[in-house]
Amino acid sequence: MLKARIESVLAVLLGLATIGTALWPNWIEYFLGFDPDGGNGTVEWLLVAALAGATLAVAALARRDLRLVRRGTFIGAP
Repeated sequence: MLKARIESVLAVLLGLATIGTALWPNWIEYFLGFDPDGGNGTVEWLLVAALAGATLAVAALARRDLRLVRRGTFIGAP
């Protein structure tokens, strides 16, 4: 059950990072102090896509683990 909870929290955090990057794409330039893509926004949108993919993957893992716990077939730490 702990694994499913950790995956759920991670999915929420990744989702928030995805939304935050989509709404404020210039945070990379602000925090790193340089513009990695020369101002065209490619890096920011690639990061949004990567974060969205990671969010979906972790959410799917969390859903799978929660379903296994509910069925009683989860093999892992109690």
